This record gives sequence, structure tokens and C-alpha cells, in this order.
Amino acid sequence: MYDAIIVGAGPAGSSAAFHCNKLGLKTLLLDKSSFPRDKVCGDALSGKSVKLLDEMGLLDGLNELDGAMINRIIFGNPNHSECELHLNKSLNKRHISHGYVIPRKSFDNYLFSAASKGSDVKSSFHVTDLIFNNKKVVGVEGKFSNGETKKYYGNVILGADGPYSIVARKTGSYNADNNFTAVGIRCYYENIDELTDQIELHYVNETIPGYFWIFPAGGGTANIGVGLLKSKVKKKSKKLHEILNQVISSNNFKKRFKDSRPLEKPKGWNLPFGNIRRNNHGDGYLLLGDAAGLVDPFTGEGIGNALESGKIAADVIFSLKANNDFSKTDLSIYDKKLWDYLGSELDTSTLLLKLANHKILLNFVIDRASRNDKVRNVISGMLANEVPKTELSNPLFYLKTLFS
Repeated sequence: MYDAIIVGAGPAGSSAAFHCNKLGLKTLLLDKSSFPRDKVCGDALSGKSVKLLDEMGLLDGLNELDGAMINRIIFGNPNHSECELHLNKSLNKRHISHGYVIPRKSFDNYLFSAASKGSDVKSSFHVTDLIFNNKKVVGVEGKFSNGETKKYYGNVILGADGPYSIVARKTGSYNADNNFTAVGIRCYYENIDELTDQIELHYVNETIPGYFWIFPAGGGTANIGVGLLKSKVKKKSKKLHEILNQVISSNNFKKRFKDSRPLEKPKGWNLPFGNIRRNNHGDGYLLLGDAAGLVDPFTGEGIGNALESGKIAADVIFSLKANNDFSKTDLSIYDKKLWDYLGSELDTSTLLLKLANHKILLNFVIDRASRNDKVRNVISGMLANEVPKTELSNPLFYLKTLFS
């Protein structure tokens, strides 16, 4: 009998396993793939992600992985003016003023390796169903890639298996809403002109309130893509790859892409936003990361929140182990801790997403930021996770910006 069975070994699942191991919990980590494996993503690690990895003692190892260290960001507005921001440095010695772009194939494998130390690990194991006892989840069943079937039992089953989580679906917790889900498409390119060591976020007419990104991925390559609300895509006559092609062939970007070459076929994925206060717990189970819908609605980044959800889940299981009671009532502390930590930030990001619908506002803020240090400092501080996002959602910020 395991203390925790974790379904999915991405950032949320590996974080949960890592922290469970630190707390001495008997842990089983399952994944349907064998590592290393690709995962479609923008590949960016924000200030929050880097801070959490530093707390886990895993920061130094990032520098050994393929990818790029980032300390600058370019924002482009619908009028095609740009603002370059430097991630803020701080008097706080623990603060880190840079991020990374690391392909998920490398990053997830690095995190998985760290999580595997102390856990029982079963890769190439596809969970096909949950095991219930009096409506309480008590285990999982599935099969290995060679066809062998197996059942495993544990006190708490952690669903860290993405937006289509089988744990969420089998427990009736799955919540799909096109108004709270984005879709993204990614493609690796080489030979993009003017590619530097900074990430680029361009709010273009084709994607608002989403954006077109160009992220350096190391070795002269880049991760490029577009992200839009799923509800917006449904209303368009074009598919995602057509929107991406339209953007890179537009007057503003075609010169940079004239000698470029795609290294793969574009790949798409869903991003479930963390702005539905749904229950991510029940009798014998918890939901983490994308399975819990924790992607930041404004930035589209989910890795930082996934890492944090894994830590919170491990702490909750450890705190309940003495009484050996993992009922829905007792596990409700997970959602309380999760929303205490993330709720305000996700609510603010939801508001910022709504503001990003207004091209006039985007043009105004980015144009002012390109010419005003105070505005730049607020935005860069937010991106480095040192200035609260509430600063950007406060009407006074825009009033001050108007007269700055």
C-alpha cells in the first residue's frame, strides 16, 4: 500500500513525487510514456518556476540542459510598436532575475530523474481505470506497453495527468469549458532573422487576447507559436496552423522568416485556465497542475503553478497520514491551501486577460512602457514574480501611466 500514487510524471506529478520523497512518504509515480519524451508547450520557465526549482535545489542543473537563459522580454502591440523589458534585479538575495526556455523533452526528463530518487517508478504504464471502495478511490489499474495489466493501491491517488485527466474524468471532476480554455500551437524553427536571447510576445490582431510568441530554444533554434481562447478559435474560419502561417507571413514578420525552416510539423495542445474555482479533491484523490486547471489565464504559463500544486499535495498527505483519514472532508484542506496561494493571482490574471481584449489599451500600455522607466519596472517586476499582478489590474496604474 502506497501513501501516494501519482498518475502523470510531468511538472506537477514529478514535483509531488519529489516532495513526497522528502517527507518520507511511500510513493508510486506512473506515466504512460517512457522518458525522455516530448510535450507540446511554449517551453518558458517564468520567475515563479525558477524560484520554486531553486527551493527544490534543482536550479543549478538547469544550466546543463539545452535551451536558453532569459533576462529580457520584448512586448509587441497591435500597432507593431515594441517595448523591451529587463527582468528586475532585487535586494533580496533569494530573488532570481532571469528565466529559461528549455524544451520540455529535456526539462521534464530532468525533473522526472530528480523525482525518481526515492519513488517507485513505472513508466510506459497507461492507467485505464480507478479502483473504488464504497465510492472512495483506493487504487488504479492499467497496462504496460507490453500488454501486462496491473493494479496498484494507495491512500491518495494524485491526478497529474493533464487536461484530459483520467482521474478527473473517472471521479466526475472533469470540467471542460471553451470560455476558460486556451489552445496553442507550437513549431520549432531555425534560421529566424534577428533571433536573440530574449523572448518575444506579440499581441497581434489575429490572436488577441492571446499572442504570437518567439522563444529562443538554444542552438539557433526557436519555439514559435500562437495561443488563443478556444471560444475565439471556434468563431474563426481558420485553423490554428493557418493563423500561425498568417502571422509569420504578415508584413511585420515575413522578412524575419524568409530564410527560416520549420524543424517539425506544428503541434497543438489545450491550456485549461485556473479561473474556475472547482473542487480538485474528493474521497481518496487530488488533482494537480493541468488536471486541476491551473494555467495562468494572462501569461499562459502553467509550470510554476503545477510545481506548487505538487508541493501542496505532498504537504497535505503528510499532514493527514497520522490519522490515516483521506476522506473528501479531510482532503479539502488541499483546495483551501491551493486557492489561498493561487486564487488572488489567477483572479487578477483573468481580469488582465479581459483587458487584453482591448487593442487600444494594449497599444497604450506597451507604447508608454517603451518610453517610461516606471511603467517598465512594474511590468518587469510582475514577470519576475516580485510585483503583484494586481498592480496591472488597478485602474490607478493606467491613470498614472496616462500622465507619466
